[in-house]
Amino acid sequence: MILLESRELKIYVKDQLLVDAEHLTIQQHDRIGLVGTNGSGKTTLLEVLAGQKQSSEGAVISNATRELLPQLKNTNTTKSGGEVTQEYINQALAKKTDILLADEPTTNLDTEHIEKLENQLLRRQAALVIVSHDRAFLDSLCTTIWEIDDGILREYKGNYTDYDAQKELERRQQENAYENYVKKKQQLENALELKEKKANRATKAPKNVSSSEANAIGAKPYFANKQKKLRKSAKAIETRLEKLQTVEKIKESSPIKMDLPNDETFTGRIVLRWNDVTGLIADRTLWQETHFHIKGGDKIAIIGKNGSGKTTLLKKLVNEDKGITISPAMKIGYFSQNLDVLDLNASILENVRSTSNQDETLIRTVLARLHFFRDDVYKSVGILSGGERVKVAFAKLFVSDINTLLLDEPTNFLDIEAVEALEELLLDYVGTILLVTHDRRFIQHIATRVLTIENQEIHLFEGTYDAYKNHVSQVEADPVEDELLLLDTKISETLSRLSIDPSEELDQEFQELLAKKKELENGSD
Repeated sequence: MILLESRELKIYVKDQLLVDAEHLTIQQHDRIGLVGTNGSGKTTLLEVLAGQKQSSEGAVISNATRELLPQLKNTNTTKSGGEVTQEYINQALAKKTDILLADEPTTNLDTEHIEKLENQLLRRQAALVIVSHDRAFLDSLCTTIWEIDDGILREYKGNYTDYDAQKELERRQQENAYENYVKKKQQLENALELKEKKANRATKAPKNVSSSEANAIGAKPYFANKQKKLRKSAKAIETRLEKLQTVEKIKESSPIKMDLPNDETFTGRIVLRWNDVTGLIADRTLWQETHFHIKGGDKIAIIGKNGSGKTTLLKKLVNEDKGITISPAMKIGYFSQNLDVLDLNASILENVRSTSNQDETLIRTVLARLHFFRDDVYKSVGILSGGERVKVAFAKLFVSDINTLLLDEPTNFLDIEAVEALEELLLDYVGTILLVTHDRRFIQHIATRVLTIENQEIHLFEGTYDAYKNHVSQVEADPVEDELLLLDTKISETLSRLSIDPSEELDQEFQELLAKKKELENGSD
């Protein structure tokens, strides 16, 4: 059942085409993830689909009830960001509309509440359109991805991982097309050069024509005719060259090979000892006395609920509080959302270069990885968006004379493309990383150890995030929870099938799964 439809939808900002969508439909059980770079028009499209804004061309046709969960939430309150976000979510879900359009609904939520929201949305029968830079969130919920790229909206079936695989296939196909284009172009250029050489040589009598024969046929007309044919062939090749469809080369990431301070005396050795340090804020205990150590080259994810003390822990490390011993070989750089390290009147390159001992080639390579290409580096920081400034601040820290990165929510305000670029840089980084983030996929790809703050205790798990989650699930094994998890998977699969080929049988199966899940949840209360 189609809840919303539009054709030839165009959204302009001044004279710029922001979104061009040939045909959009939202059906009853659709779960759509909307992705694109910051500023690509995702929020504007949601507002148009919600009926809050008019499109420049085309129309949105819908009799369905719609609710927009906005990105910019009311901050005139004493509540925390997470509490405000959760309140907006609860209000939106309570309305039980046919279509929920959610713009970055995981903003300020910790991992526990993100997973709770996933379950809430999985239980809803309404259609969803979600803008999010959280790839794990999109994977859990979505059966379709809409991508806005250079103004054009394209649809991909499946969740974010499926979309990513399809984009990789497109990239490989373009690489093959580029190789074929280069090969064909070279063949035509070689053929043209050969024809031109032959045409230029067509002023000499051929070896198999005697002087008497040349006199008989007339040498000049013979050579002129031969040269004319060769010129005609050359012109035909030139025309083929001109009509040859250009294929752009895929931009490839340059390797990052940084010289970090104290590299030889740092990697693999204990560089920080945390001995019986207590976390206190006023009369509140964040964690009891605990101890652990960190080695050079460790990549540690720090996880815990909002307010558990993750940022406090990083600040204690920066300040070298009592009980914390740091090796002289350890050179720390701290990244937070405070961007006052940037000179707004200076260029991107000037800002990043000002605190770096790395050569300009490497600095430009790092900036290119973050999608500041060529002359982009000369832009003034003052004209950049919030997300772009975050990338510049990170680049400035990344190439500084340090070997340890303390990163407090580095993915905030970044789109998925920027998050993946940041991830790529950190994977190549040979120094130490301590990372606070609620982005589970980011942690999954980077962390080699996991530090948890829970129930006023700190524990350092020796292993990856996947290994940690498996460990926790085994410790907390519950047959009812296992069955609920299995049901969630079946519900998600059924929704995927419904989105592709709706039928009464599938809808009945979906309703039965929901009823069984509700029965289990009520029985476990």
